Amino acid sequence: MEKINLGNTGIEVSKLCFGSLTMTPFQANLSVKEGAYLIEYAYNRGINFIDTAEIYENYEYIKEALKGKKREDYHIATKTYAYTKEMAKESLDLALKELGTDYIDIFLLHEQESIHTVRGHFEAIEYFLKEKEKGKIKAIGISTHRVSGAKAVGEVKELDVIHPIINKYGIGIQDGTVEDMLRELEIIHNMGKGIYGMKPLGGGHLIKDVENAFNFVRNIPYIDSIAIGMQSIDEIDANIHLLEKGFIPDDLKTNLRTKKRKLIVADYCLGCGNCVKRCKQHGIEVIDGLATPNENCILCGYCAKVCPEFCIKVI
Repeated sequence: MEKINLGNTGIEVSKLCFGSLTMTPFQANLSVKEGAYLIEYAYNRGINFIDTAEIYENYEYIKEALKGKKREDYHIATKTYAYTKEMAKESLDLALKELGTDYIDIFLLHEQESIHTVRGHFEAIEYFLKEKEKGKIKAIGISTHRVSGAKAVGEVKELDVIHPIINKYGIGIQDGTVEDMLRELEIIHNMGKGIYGMKPLGGGHLIKDVENAFNFVRNIPYIDSIAIGMQSIDEIDANIHLLEKGFIPDDLKTNLRTKKRKLIVADYCLGCGNCVKRCKQHGIEVIDGLATPNENCILCGYCAKVCPEFCIKVI
C-alpha cells in the first residue's frame, strides 16, 4: 500500500488508517483475539497506521496484534482528554504500558472544539512537548468535529497533526459545512501539518453510497491518510480496494450486503429529539432522555445529520 509523509512530522503512514473503535465493546464487541487478528491482517496487507484512544479501552488488542513486529514498522495514534500535566502524564504512561512500547507516534487531545479548548488544555500540551523532546512522543495534535477546532490547529504552532471529521455531506461537523472544513484543512496542509481524516462514511450512514462517499475523501489532495473502522476481513479487503482502485469488487459487495447492521446511540446523547423530528419512518424515539431506535428504523442515516453531538452511528 502507498505510504505518505504525515505532513512534516517525518512519520510515513499508509494512506489507509485502521480505525479501531468499531471493534471494541462499545460497538462490535469483538474479543481481543478477534480484534488483534484483524489488525494483524491489515498490517500484513500494508496498513501500518492505527488510530485508537484511551477511552476506547482497546490497547490490549493492538499490543497483541503487533507483538513481534519491528516497532519502526508501524505507527500508533492515540487520544486523551487530559488537560493538566498530571493527567497528561497518566495518559502517556498508560498508553506506553498497555501498548507495550517505548514511544507513541502521535498523541492527540481528544475532541477539541476551538482555540479556547486548546488553550484550556495547554498544560497537557506543554507536558507532551517535553516528552516529545525525550523521544516518547513523535508528534502532537488534536481530533475534532468542528471547523473551529481545525482553525485552532492553524493558530497553535505546537500542534503537528489534526484528525478531523470529513465526509461528503459534512455529517457530524458541528459548526459548519463540509466546504467550511475543507477550507480550513487546505490552510493547515499548506502549513505542513499532517491530516488524517475520520468518518469518511459519516459514522456508517453513507454505507449505501460507499464508493462515492469514500472517493470524495480519497480525492481530497490535502488529506494524507483516511481512518476508517473495520470489523471484518471483507471490510479490510473492500477498503483497501477502494483506496487503491476506487471501487469494491462485486464479490466483496455481496458479502458486505449480507452483514447485519444496526443503529447505535452513544450514552452522551442529550435527548434533544432532533432525530425523532427528522425521522419520517418513526424509527427512533426518546426514552428516558436517550434516543432509542425501534423496529421501524431502516438505517437510512437521516437522523445522524441533525444530531448536534454526532452520537448516532450505524455499525
